[in-house]
Amino acid sequence: MEVPCVRVAREEGEATRSRLADADLIDDDYEIAVEEGTLYIPVSDPDAVPAEFAVVSREVPERETQTMPADLLGFDPSYERLGDVVLLDEDAQERALEIAQAIVDSDLPVETVVNKRSKVKGETRVRDWEVLAGEGTETVHREYGCEFALDLDAVYFSPRLATERHRVAEQVTAADRAFDMFAGVGPFVVPFAKRGAGCVGVDINEVAIEYLRENARRNGVDDRVTAIHGDVREVAGEYEDWATRLVMNLPHSADEFLDTAVRLAGEECVLHYYDIQHEDDPFGPGERAIRAAARPEYEITVENRRLVRSYAPHEVNVCLDVRLERSTQ
Repeated sequence: MEVPCVRVAREEGEATRSRLADADLIDDDYEIAVEEGTLYIPVSDPDAVPAEFAVVSREVPERETQTMPADLLGFDPSYERLGDVVLLDEDAQERALEIAQAIVDSDLPVETVVNKRSKVKGETRVRDWEVLAGEGTETVHREYGCEFALDLDAVYFSPRLATERHRVAEQVTAADRAFDMFAGVGPFVVPFAKRGAGCVGVDINEVAIEYLRENARRNGVDDRVTAIHGDVREVAGEYEDWATRLVMNLPHSADEFLDTAVRLAGEECVLHYYDIQHEDDPFGPGERAIRAAARPEYEITVENRRLVRSYAPHEVNVCLDVRLERSTQ
């Protein structure tokens, strides 16, 4: 069976494999093939492979089957992976414990299994977790060549948004001055800085800011990252008219901070605005709120309306990419 593979010269193979592994793009169901000095590395999502790599379709041998949780349970459990931690969302304690034990007994490279015990809550957007297997809730998560140390008990982080974060990061250039108004541990700021941009990240959660500073150092971009603990509304005065790119990833209440975003925006600025709305009108409320806050000072162009993911029954998480250009009138 032919599968998508990254084709690379053998001498560049390990560096390429490492980058693909960091981005969680290697298809573990197949072996890496070698032929005449060329490696063929199977990938799970060819569309997410960086453009610098050549993707071809090729027959490669299947890997010997690993024991997965579903093999031990007799059903396919739902879970997410964040570094070496597996995240469950199970209401029944007995079922959660059964799944946790199967995960531990499987071939998955995990150390800890936790189960959600609350929704995201409070201004720091953290949730409660129950540790079912392993010790502690601190881990190191890798996505698209970046590493993020974090503690699930103390900060907010969603692995589900990796593709969305990568989509936005690919738009960033070294000429950007990027400001993340709710930065967390740096999942937007760090990849922006790796692309050469000067970045400011603000968060009300002091622990998240400590991790952001650590992650900037971990990824070698601390010289381009300023991490600030505080309310972005109180910080904005130091960065008025500064940003060429703004990230507002605070669904449900980002609209309350749009006046601050307008203060931060420079002569021309791209705003990445995240919202959660009813599926009948997912983009309208956000667009109206942005126009109300930015006019008449700015001309507004909605460059992209993107459905990020389903959030709840009849509710969706969306992103609006909006260009603000200061009005000449």
